[in-house]
Amino acid sequence: MSKSFRFALFCAGVLMFASCKNMQVKDEYFTVNPDPLEAKGGQVEYKVTGTFPSKSFVKKVVCTATPELRWNGGSVKGEPVTLQGEKVQGNGKVIEWKEGGSFTYNGNFKYQPEMAESELVLTFNATKNGKPIELAPVHLAYGVKATGELYSQTAKGANTADSKDAYQRIIKKAQDADIMFVIQQANVRSSETGKTEVKDLIQALKDYTADTKNYAVDNIEISAYASPDGGVKLNDKLASQREANAVKYAQNEIKKAKTGTSIESSYTAQDWDNFQKLVQASNLQDKDLILRILSMYNDPERREAEIKNLSAVYKNLASDILPLLRKARLTLNYQIIGRSDDEIKDTYKSNASALSLEELLYAATLTEDKAEKKAIYTTATRNFPNDYRAFNNLGELAFKDGDFATAESNYKKALSLNATAQEVNTNMGLLCLAQGKPADAQTYLSKGGQGKEVQEALGNLYIAQGQYERALTALKGSNTNAEALAMIMTNDYSGAKRVLDAVKNADANTAYLAAVAAANTNDAAAVVQNLRKAISMDASLKAKALADKEFYKFQSQLSSL
Repeated sequence: MSKSFRFALFCAGVLMFASCKNMQVKDEYFTVNPDPLEAKGGQVEYKVTGTFPSKSFVKKVVCTATPELRWNGGSVKGEPVTLQGEKVQGNGKVIEWKEGGSFTYNGNFKYQPEMAESELVLTFNATKNGKPIELAPVHLAYGVKATGELYSQTAKGANTADSKDAYQRIIKKAQDADIMFVIQQANVRSSETGKTEVKDLIQALKDYTADTKNYAVDNIEISAYASPDGGVKLNDKLASQREANAVKYAQNEIKKAKTGTSIESSYTAQDWDNFQKLVQASNLQDKDLILRILSMYNDPERREAEIKNLSAVYKNLASDILPLLRKARLTLNYQIIGRSDDEIKDTYKSNASALSLEELLYAATLTEDKAEKKAIYTTATRNFPNDYRAFNNLGELAFKDGDFATAESNYKKALSLNATAQEVNTNMGLLCLAQGKPADAQTYLSKGGQGKEVQEALGNLYIAQGQYERALTALKGSNTNAEALAMIMTNDYSGAKRVLDAVKNADANTAYLAAVAAANTNDAAAVVQNLRKAISMDASLKAKALADKEFYKFQSQLSSL
């Protein structure tokens, strides 16, 4: 063997030894998906793929790779993965020396706002033959897109649920009185017209007619009846006569009162319906038998015959049930007229304590001035401290002003008075979302019912949870920032633009979301235009936009903001 050949073999051996002794990892060995990272449902998920080329992973090396997200002032580590060379005995992923090899693993970080400006690196803890070796960290990605976390902003602009007043300016009322008749007779007896209930009805007719400011009389209804014994022909004539005589009595009283009230009348020849109700409510020993007869036969003659065959039972019916059906019922229909809008306003200013709770709650709906609304609701909480509704509405006003502490205080007071109030639970859910607390929001919104406002709140909650398709269902047709955000998160950028153009009370967040949608369709002009609009409405959005990875392709254009 020549000296030159032996020298060549020696050099090759030295190079092989060196390659086995030293190991390097390079950025190009690794990729991460997505890049940039993205926060969804409060989590930043990642998928790291590593590919070691041939003769890059030393045979006796054990290496633990750990993803780490770093930002100014903090960092968080993900789950590690262990890799090992082909001559290591262990449970790690084996990377062959000659062939090389790949690995893939998934993980996630809990989202924090500071992660917007961050770097994802892969760090290594490696040994060879049990001795530590140093491997430099490799870069994987810069920053975290957090558009999905804008649910806290869309929740701030969501429609809250107010507590309604029950004020009715016109309340329809009715007052009844019965004139009873003797069996097979139709004359109106003085003993009946002298009864307290009949006299009270006639007096009410006079009083309500005279007090036109507070009352309005509609009419008097008269319904005359005959009991279902005695045959249809007889009872038809009898009930008709009772109707006529009752109408004559009422007309005479109306004439004396000089009211001009109209009368509507009718009669029922055989009152089987009320007969059945009275039997059902009675303590008759054989009432089930009677009810069975009523269900078996529709013909009135057959019914009457079958019941009369129950001789013992029929005696009780004749004494306890049938007399109650021989009557004419007088019904005075009238309206109670409450204060007009102007009267309520004037009374609030002059003597608020004279207003009822419903009038106060209604008064607050008569003004668009927030300070005046607040004053009215505050008065209601003082005058009626045990009703939850004014507290809820005060909470709404504070929430819309961004005063979350005051809103929470009022909502909690409302819930202490009525823990199941659906509108208050809906509003507390929205407040929790605006504060970035979706778990608490879910607890409240589960008690929010099925109203329009709770559906919108639930849509925001589903965005917070990363359930974007479900959010779209809840928000469909709402034309809100939240609906547009859900569309952006499902890559429907044209749909998001259409919704944002239709938002009724567009705000800074509307414009910011429009910029995000434009960025995802590479419309640089629209990105800048919408960001300028957003910043003009909320100056704090400039710093956010400059750090937002949604706009990393447009950094040169953003310098003009």
